[in-house]
Amino acid sequence: MVQVLSSLPVVWMHHPDVYRASAHKPGQLAAATQAGLRVPASFLGNSLTHARRWAAGVGGSLVCKPIAAASLTLPDAPPTMLPTRRVEPAELDESFELTAHYLQEWVPKRHEIRLTVVGQHMFPVAIHASSTKAKVDWRSDYDALEYEPVAIPDDVAAGVRHFMAAYKLNYGAFDFAVRPDGQWVFFECNPAGQWQFIAKATNLPIAEAHASLLQGAVS
Repeated sequence: MVQVLSSLPVVWMHHPDVYRASAHKPGQLAAATQAGLRVPASFLGNSLTHARRWAAGVGGSLVCKPIAAASLTLPDAPPTMLPTRRVEPAELDESFELTAHYLQEWVPKRHEIRLTVVGQHMFPVAIHASSTKAKVDWRSDYDALEYEPVAIPDDVAAGVRHFMAAYKLNYGAFDFAVRPDGQWVFFECNPAGQWQFIAKATNLPIAEAHASLLQGAVS
């Protein structure tokens, strides 16, 4: 049945093959760079020697984040997402070699951006965090967040369009940080990311954009 459905010549929010390819986070870093977006210095692997050498080159704090979307299930507790965690290079020890890790440089932030893209429509929203947890990963403390629609720089918008075209995406929930100097830094794009909470907080017409796209009005 999946093969039959995936062969239909209809408007997809994402074809299943497109989703699988675009959800690969390490690949997104390469695609974003090729699109002209700035990305953090990143490390993926389990070699402690190489990780320490890379961290020394970064010369500051790091973050550790999941390589793929994942949740953690503990006994007698609901599933919880795995948040981004701030770490210092001195914390890297022999346990690092037990599995692959995804490290990035810590990016100083004025605030973060959730950019919801539906077809040709872009809905950039600043996320202002007021708690320590939320300043590292805003998903860790939704009660500490405030939302503000903002403008997107022309060069970032062009890079996002390039990224979307490279993956043939119709939808993407992009996460950026805005540095104190105003520069936007790409973190990732979730091709199935949540958007309802943004629409509810800002009254942006994201649902209407989805409806228009699925009816064929993609401009």
